[in-house]
Amino acid sequence: MKYIETFREGERVNGILLCKYKQSAVTKNGKPYENLILQDKTGTLDAKIWDPDSQGIDGFETLDYICVVGDVTSFQGALQLNVKRVRRAQPGEYDPKDFLPVSSRDIGAMYEELEGYINTIQNPWLKKLLSGFFLEDKEFAGRFKAHSAAKSVHHGFIGGLLEHTLAVTGLCEAFCRQYPILNRDLLLTAAMFHDIGKLEELSGFPANDYTDAGQLLGHIVIGTEWIGEHMRKISGFPKRLGNELKHCILAHHGELEFGSPKKPALIEAVALHFADNMDSKMETLKEAFSSVPEGNTEWLGYHRFLESNIRKTGV
Repeated sequence: MKYIETFREGERVNGILLCKYKQSAVTKNGKPYENLILQDKTGTLDAKIWDPDSQGIDGFETLDYICVVGDVTSFQGALQLNVKRVRRAQPGEYDPKDFLPVSSRDIGAMYEELEGYINTIQNPWLKKLLSGFFLEDKEFAGRFKAHSAAKSVHHGFIGGLLEHTLAVTGLCEAFCRQYPILNRDLLLTAAMFHDIGKLEELSGFPANDYTDAGQLLGHIVIGTEWIGEHMRKISGFPKRLGNELKHCILAHHGELEFGSPKKPALIEAVALHFADNMDSKMETLKEAFSSVPEGNTEWLGYHRFLESNIRKTGV
């Protein structure tokens, strides 16, 4: 099987891919076409069907495994597939594991690293709260290891939530060394908990899409409620400490317009916001550059999430 990460401009592709996204559109001249996002475990690729009514274009839907014939082209510095023929793949023609994006890092090793951070927490209340989720609840741990951190913006792959959480925790650890004023136990606990609501906000793979709760509440509210429920089960959990932890989670997007119910009012909340924003931005750029051919330093066009025209730097 030839994977997306090996595609090069000018190649003819003939193989099976997962249709992650499909939308009908119309050109400026009024001609219908199809916008697609195709996926395998190595990444995603934009694709177009410029003549959807032509012979050889069979019907299919989002999340179908499809057999595709097309030409790899380049648009604004990124690869794209010009689809010539397509049909639904039949059971037995593919192995779903080949089409689910997975972290490039070892998931077991990452979880052990996260457990290592938990073991360094000195505050008994925070350590007990963390242990109840990450160490004692095997179902939670299994879901956390397999989940993504986003639908498409960053870390949208199996192990993505774990990888992002670990990166944010590591950045917060570095902040604590640079700024001793920070309450390390509170900040690292908030870092490990900050996105647990994603487990309910997003469905599992292959859909990896927003759930009803995700649409109505969002991961910040879901995660804060979840943690509050567990706090109430720990007899004597300090109310002040609980409110400080929940505030860090409620404020980790930094601004009201970015989905935070509260703006940061604690120094730990400010640090968590910057760590979360830094890792999400770095991963967004990393993923944007992943489909750019080696040595290409041309401008790639406007990136709507970064709100800027972007390009890679030279050697």
